[in-house]
Amino acid sequence: MVKKLTQLSTTLLASYALFSCSTTQQEPVVLPSGVSLLESVSSVNEGLNIPYNKYQLDNGLMVILHPDNSDPLVHIDVTYHVGSAREQLGKSGFAHFFEHMMFQGSKNVADEQHFKVVTQSGGNLNGTTNSDRTNYYQTVPKNQLEKILWLESDRMGFLLDSITEEKFEVQRATVKNERGQNVDNRPYGRLTETMNQMIYPREHPYSWPTIGYMSDLDRGTVADLKEFFSRWYGPNNAVLTIGGDIDEAQTLAWVNKYFGELKTGPEVDNIAKEAISLSQNRYYSFSDNVSLPLLYISYPTVYGMHEDEPALDVLANILGGGPTSLLYKNLVKSGVAVQAGTSHPCRELACQMNFFALPNPQQGLELAKIEQVITDTLVEFEERGVNDDDLKKTKVSIETGTIYGLQSVSGKVSSLAHYQTMLGNANYTNEQVARYNQVTKADVMRVFKQYIKGKGAGVLSIVPQGQETLIARANSFELPDVSNPPETAKLATPIMKNVSSFDRSVMPKASENPQVKVPKLWRKNFANGMKIIGTENSETPTVSLLLSLEGGPLLDPIEKAGLASLTASLMNEGTTTYTKEQLSNELALLGSSISVGASGRNTYVQVSSLVKNLDATLTLMLDVMFNPSFAQADFDRVKNQLIQGLEQGSKDANTLAGRALKQVTYGTENRIGFADSGTIATVSAISLDDIKGFYSQYFSPKKASLVVVGDIDKNELLPKLFYLKEWQGNDYPLSADYNMPSITPKKLYFVDLPNASQSVIKLTRRTMPFDATGEHFKASLMNYPLGSAFNSRINLNLREDKGYTYGASSYFSAGKTLGRFTAGASVKKEHTYDSMIEIEKELSNYQANGMSEAEALFMRQAISQNEALSFETPSQKSGFLRQVLQFNLPVNYGDEQSDIIKNITLSELNNIAKKELAKPMQWIVVGDGQIVRPQLAKLGIEIVELKLAK
Repeated sequence: MVKKLTQLSTTLLASYALFSCSTTQQEPVVLPSGVSLLESVSSVNEGLNIPYNKYQLDNGLMVILHPDNSDPLVHIDVTYHVGSAREQLGKSGFAHFFEHMMFQGSKNVADEQHFKVVTQSGGNLNGTTNSDRTNYYQTVPKNQLEKILWLESDRMGFLLDSITEEKFEVQRATVKNERGQNVDNRPYGRLTETMNQMIYPREHPYSWPTIGYMSDLDRGTVADLKEFFSRWYGPNNAVLTIGGDIDEAQTLAWVNKYFGELKTGPEVDNIAKEAISLSQNRYYSFSDNVSLPLLYISYPTVYGMHEDEPALDVLANILGGGPTSLLYKNLVKSGVAVQAGTSHPCRELACQMNFFALPNPQQGLELAKIEQVITDTLVEFEERGVNDDDLKKTKVSIETGTIYGLQSVSGKVSSLAHYQTMLGNANYTNEQVARYNQVTKADVMRVFKQYIKGKGAGVLSIVPQGQETLIARANSFELPDVSNPPETAKLATPIMKNVSSFDRSVMPKASENPQVKVPKLWRKNFANGMKIIGTENSETPTVSLLLSLEGGPLLDPIEKAGLASLTASLMNEGTTTYTKEQLSNELALLGSSISVGASGRNTYVQVSSLVKNLDATLTLMLDVMFNPSFAQADFDRVKNQLIQGLEQGSKDANTLAGRALKQVTYGTENRIGFADSGTIATVSAISLDDIKGFYSQYFSPKKASLVVVGDIDKNELLPKLFYLKEWQGNDYPLSADYNMPSITPKKLYFVDLPNASQSVIKLTRRTMPFDATGEHFKASLMNYPLGSAFNSRINLNLREDKGYTYGASSYFSAGKTLGRFTAGASVKKEHTYDSMIEIEKELSNYQANGMSEAEALFMRQAISQNEALSFETPSQKSGFLRQVLQFNLPVNYGDEQSDIIKNITLSELNNIAKKELAKPMQWIVVGDGQIVRPQLAKLGIEIVELKLAK
């Protein structure tokens, strides 16, 4: 459920007209037969709304159209009001499973072609499932709209014709891989699933996970799946929302053509909302492959859109919403925990007030102590009460979050679709505004006493294996047995069968590609060395700044790797003017954010602000930059948090694989051979004097660049940057003289992670640095059909054909001085060897025979047409400007790229494949040694037990 997507307080309404500037005024639409206009919402001068027209087809399909001609693209969303909550007991995971099946082709769309058609059209696509709804969405160039409507209607009306036992089994394996990668192989991955079992009765639809229990999926049949689809996937249970550069009359005619003939499905009623409460705490614990124990407490409260939801959200923010919260003060600032927080997520049928904390080993790991601090914090809150800033911060947070969330057409479409699906009222923004503006201090205290004080909660302890004594309290609750569910009645739904009056096998042709406008930019260089590049973006009253100081982690001494990252983190901990809590409070009241970080080859300062608050935000930015407090207590706490994070990473297969890849590829004699955050040993060696010295030496404008995107022009902005113009600092060298290790293809480097449910495999080597139109760019074009697209050879082989993985890929990555080629995946551990052999086969075949003419055409169309989606949001514009500045590119370098894509020959592409894929590569594997080592022995190469730098 997309939570509180359009909640704005009236303080912004008069000054904020988000949509009127880009909404196209169109002639009244002549309605096709079988289409009714239900509602027309226009832009208003005072108040915030998303203008749209809402229609309904005779078969019940709801259609919402939102014209926005600011970019030559359209976003299409089909939301079905069916999620895991609609599943029968013992048939969990069907809603999510069906999301996968919806991409496997339909009567007139061949297997694997949905992804291919959308990608080749220059679009992006995906689907998501949660407890309450399933949605499918695409963003494509505007000339591809009819094609997408053809695709979506074919799978809505004609999917069952194409479902086979083979497809069913492949996707069942894929879902198992998804669970393995995202749940079983992830530290704390079973947390949410377990907590839901603790607080909801077994029969409650939120008691089982959306991804399902594997035992339930193993029992499922093709017949079950077809019955599920026929019951819930009718047009009367769907909302089709389209936003972007559309001709409304033509769009409505297409919608009626492709969807109008589909039969109405069975009637769908809303699920009754029943209050959930616990009379006393339920304690449960389990051990996991983690380094730190975790305490998680969850109180059931109300349900989504309940009148008390806003007040509970304010309460959650007071208790554990960031550095100004009570839990931060009592757990994190005090050093009792390394992390802690509170949240109040809501779904259609229920909400939960969640508290979590990870204890600090320096003060003991016992979770009973953590529980007591949380209990004491609730008592403290009742005595403290609610202050004015508590209310204001939450409302401002909702305001700014909404604005940034609606900077894209997809954001607006998602909002409309969500409210229409959940409430039957897409135009709900102003009512949401009122709900939050009406929250009072008394409301917050009332909901605390009504839903939290004295109420029972689920209390879950997750502890490292062998450390069961750390749990908060002995188990007082047993998880239900989900392996043998009771027999359920058949849905007895007639299998959906549609017919069409026209030939649906003919895919609509697209009109001419839309013209793409590169953002107009301006530049300014300051005498102190800082380079500035910016572009004006007036669609929302916001401005973002990204200040980059070249060097970052590359400037670390090897023996103190992590120094740049730790310095940046400490700059977020307050200034000589403001403590961290005070600074966070000031930013929250402004609706602004300032963050300092270090990654890759840069230290960066990132700022987001409403235009009206830019002056105040810049003042705080300057304070963060030039007056960091660098207090010893803050240093000790942040350093310890970083060390604990590094320790936790040693339990995660993907993190270990990333560390191994750097160490093997670049060596331990180079700074780039270690993660940006360093190792436990190197971070432990850093002192506060090191931090101060690094800041003094390298926090300088000499290699600084500033990217600005927002609703402000150059002449208005530059005077505000006076202090940056006057900033002085020393220059410093950046070395690119690396002593790299040799590639050893006859050796495989293995990292043992006992009990890992999946293996992470990577085949890699160093390659050329970045260029926009040269060797790197052309190699990336060559690789696109091999491993970059969903329909690439590697992904189709390992995911769709073999069922070994949730996703596999290959790619070229590069920076200013270095590049790397990597192919790999997270795979079933019992198929580690098989997956490696298949990747080698794909690379070998591609190297020997190259891509086909059809693959070359697919690559050319997919990449060139995707340009229409490249400059929509401020973050996309910022990324473009940063690349132009960082690599000294001409503004129109995209034109040259387009020429290369169009004119590069198949022979040239295949010659690149012959050259690049023939070079020696290195295997790196992370997995459960007991299962994986015997498989690796079959490769016939030396297996090196890699000792990662500690």
